[in-house]
Amino acid sequence: MNRDNLDLQAIKEARQRITPFVHQTPLQPFRTLSEIANCEVYLKLENMQKTGSFKIRGAVNKIFSLTQQEMVCGVITASAGNHAQGVAWAASASGVPATVVMPEKAPVAKVRATESYGAKVVLYGKNYDEAYQHARKLQAEKNLTFIHAFDDQAIIAGQGTLALEILSQMYDVEAVIAPVGGGGLLSGLAVAIKEHNPKIKVIGVQAAGAPSMDKSLACGSVHCLPEVKTIADGIAVKQPGELTFRYTQKYADELVLVEEEELTAGILFMLERGKIITEGAGVAGVAALLAGKIKLPGQKVAVVVSGGNIDPLLLSGLIEGKYQQVVSL
Repeated sequence: MNRDNLDLQAIKEARQRITPFVHQTPLQPFRTLSEIANCEVYLKLENMQKTGSFKIRGAVNKIFSLTQQEMVCGVITASAGNHAQGVAWAASASGVPATVVMPEKAPVAKVRATESYGAKVVLYGKNYDEAYQHARKLQAEKNLTFIHAFDDQAIIAGQGTLALEILSQMYDVEAVIAPVGGGGLLSGLAVAIKEHNPKIKVIGVQAAGAPSMDKSLACGSVHCLPEVKTIADGIAVKQPGELTFRYTQKYADELVLVEEEELTAGILFMLERGKIITEGAGVAGVAALLAGKIKLPGQKVAVVVSGGNIDPLLLSGLIEGKYQQVVSL
């Protein structure tokens, strides 16, 4: 992709490229949450996407756009887990060797899944940002092609295809809510939606323990946090991208923060009332609506459930904690 600025046409082209390889996921009404939030809530269930996350959209679009020369030595990326699986799958489908650097404490389920798609996994660092630095080092040493998790036009365009699906499934949607880490998903959604219909609201939700995009917007430039701490490992990013910051600043209407207890409540609410398993990042939009942090009275709202790859041990601990609370009452 040679465009200096991402546009709706590039996202439409990305959709044509990736459609044979990804699922069109359901957009499902959620009556209970609609009653609580006083709006018509529909869940865009990317936890049901191939590899369990929206991330495969950007990975497929990027890797299937590489030149033969860029593929020769193989690709490398850094990821907390979902982008890792997307890159591993897309690389395998293209016959390209892939190396993925993941944080040392990445969920075991995500590590195993990434390996099962054929990638070599290297565990390094305490968080995504340290894994990223190590991946860049390996890239230079081995002359590999780097696939950024979010700050790349082709990656952002691929994530933006999700917006085109939402618009095709619900033409009269009035607001779209999505989680924010590095900003690739929100950027792609925002560009596609605002260029299609600027009246549709685009709202991002970030973990209060990792508010990198929020701080950057407040500062007016990309800001790096000293540390991040959240159960939402998929959005635990210390610094957003230059591109994603620019698109978020230009197109997004609002960004709100959710606390850890609100994310936990969201995961358990989805499990109990929706019968849906989601991860911390994936439930961010639902958590914001549950906590009353987003007010859209009477409007038709699509909430992106971005992934379902939660660590089973974490989920077990959350359920056990809830059970202990009930028992103690």
